[in-house]
This record gives sequence, structure tokens and C-alpha cells, in this order.
Amino acid sequence: MTTVPGPATPPRDGGFHAALIVEDHPLFGDALAMTLQSVSGIRHVTHAESLAQAGQFLDEGLAVDVILLDLNLPDVDGLEGLLHLRRIAPRIPVLLVTSVNDTRIIRAALAGGAAGFVPKHSRREVFRAAFEALVNGEIFAPNLPQDDLAEGALGPGGSAETVIRRISQLTRQQARILALICEGRMNKQIAHDLSIAETTVKAHVTAIMRKMGVSSRTQAVLMAQHSKVTERLNDVAGGAQ
Repeated sequence: MTTVPGPATPPRDGGFHAALIVEDHPLFGDALAMTLQSVSGIRHVTHAESLAQAGQFLDEGLAVDVILLDLNLPDVDGLEGLLHLRRIAPRIPVLLVTSVNDTRIIRAALAGGAAGFVPKHSRREVFRAAFEALVNGEIFAPNLPQDDLAEGALGPGGSAETVIRRISQLTRQQARILALICEGRMNKQIAHDLSIAETTVKAHVTAIMRKMGVSSRTQAVLMAQHSKVTERLNDVAGGAQ
């Protein structure tokens, strides 16, 4: 399984010139673009309304210095968008601009390589401070409590021991799929990689969530990553069906 890269480094010349906004609401995307141009010196802004479109732009060679990502997109669930972007563009810092205010998810995003977090509808001064931090190679996360995640913060049964036991219940194919989900792959990509139907992937994902005792793919990723047992998936994937 590919390891998610660490936070990207700032541009060598000390500034950002081009940005990619991944946001499914056009009006907010336009407002964010104007905010960027007024506080950060960015002059070139490209707007993608889905993760798939953002990936296409990057695959086609779009050159950007920073990516601004909303966690709520129509074609991806939560942290998967971040993990996918970190996999395909590991050198580009990703700043979360989102209405998600769950501390656990924000912490998981920062652990997954996000360069910072700005709540939606923040004042321009906050965005200015965020880009000053990013240019200096710092992580920007205003008002985020500094205490570590407590044992069981992922919910009942969230300890590493329990997660390992639940992962051990997965079939080899389910473990492969969960590992790919943790890398930020979407159902269509997983189906292509494993040469199976997308409907089969969806059925496996449902079974994975049931065995993991969670209600969403994001929770499954959180449990696996925060409990530091993602490497255990390789062991299960190599076992019997």
C-alpha cells in the first residue's frame, strides 16, 4: 500500500502564483477565487467542481502552487478527496476550506498531509494568515484544540486492538479494497485496479463498514489510520479469502 506523503513544501520563490479550487458550489468558488487574488498575490485560479475534474486538470499538466479543497464533494466521501490529491500531486500543498467542523476529521486530514484548515466563510484576514503560514512552510489550523486524540475518540470500539480484530475479519479482497480507500481511491478506480465491477466494489464496501462497525467510508479510514493499523491490511490481503 502506498504511504500518504507528508505535507508539501512551499514554492522556492516564497510565494504562490496559481491555485486550483476544488469546490462544487460555483458561486462560493468564484468568491473564494476573488478572495485569493486579493490576499495572497495569486493571479491564476482554476475551478474544479468535482474531484474527478480536479484530477483530470492535474493529469493534463495543469501547473498550480496550491490546492484549496472542500471535503464535501459530490463524487467523493470526506477524506478520500484529500488522500487522492496527496497521492497524485504530493508536492502541492492542500488547504482545506470546508464547513466540516468535526475536530477528529480535521486532525485526521492534517495527519493525512493537509497543509492547513480554514473554515468556510472566514474573513479575508484568516485567509491572508493561512497563506502567510503556508508560504513559511507552516501548518495552519486556527482554533483547533492542541490535545491529542483520546483513546476511543473514534467512537465505541475505536482502540487499535479492536480495529485490528475487526480488520482481521475482512476477506482478502475486502482488505485490498479498504487499503485502496485509505489511499484515496474512488469506487471506479478500485474496480479498474482489481478488474471487478463497480457494483461489486460497492457491495464489498458495505460489508467492510458492517464488519468495521462504522456507518461511512470516512469512519473506516479514520479508524484504520488513527489506530495506525493500515499496514495490517497488507497482511490480511495476503491471507485466505
